[in-house]
Amino acid sequence: MALLSAVLPVYLGVRVYQQHQVEGRDQDILAAARQLALNFTSLDYRHYDRDAKNVLNMATGSFRQQFADQTSNLTKLVATNKSVSQGQILDAGIARADARSASVLVAVDSKVTNVAAPKGQARNYRLQVDLVLRSGRWLASNVEFVG
Repeated sequence: MALLSAVLPVYLGVRVYQQHQVEGRDQDILAAARQLALNFTSLDYRHYDRDAKNVLNMATGSFRQQFADQTSNLTKLVATNKSVSQGQILDAGIARADARSASVLVAVDSKVTNVAAPKGQARNYRLQVDLVLRSGRWLASNVEFVG
């Protein structure tokens, strides 16, 4: 019984510490996914280079390469159409997470104005953001439109 009363507090302390670690990791994952989704859906033709860099700074792997490859075409497209999109994160939830990777579902609303819709159009996006931990930062390795 004495052994149990000595071991139990240590066990419970370790469990509480582990739970705090997981909660902190999950908060970091959600913050990264939210920011990436916001950057991805908030673009302005007047400073698209800066906006694209914001996305690229939070990207890695094939997603980073695909976005970088499309940037020059997108720059021309948003300039020609005078596109402005301002995203607003509605909600985000972790679908799966471990110590090195995560998948997050993010609901985003956006108001888009351009030459075809000068008064703006509401757009709703549901994104799946896959993240990986690189050098202490959660970076997007893939972004997909879902639902």
